[in-house]
Amino acid sequence: MTLCPFCTPDNARIILSTPHALAIPDGFNIGINDGAAAGQTVMHLHIHLIPRYAGDMPDPRGGVRWIFPDKAAYWERR
Repeated sequence: MTLCPFCTPDNARIILSTPHALAIPDGFNIGINDGAAAGQTVMHLHIHLIPRYAGDMPDPRGGVRWIFPDKAAYWERR
């Protein structure tokens, strides 16, 4: 049994073959929502690791909250 059905060698090859995989980020946002009270909607361990680049947002303060504000309420679009 695999812990992540998407973590396959084929998917790793696809991800690593994309141009952004070769870029060196200037920083990272790391996020974990642990428990329903914290906003976790998929009840298994998953960690969000988001590469960040200088200038990718005009003001990066506030971390991931403002990276993709239009995608925040993803559960409403199901």
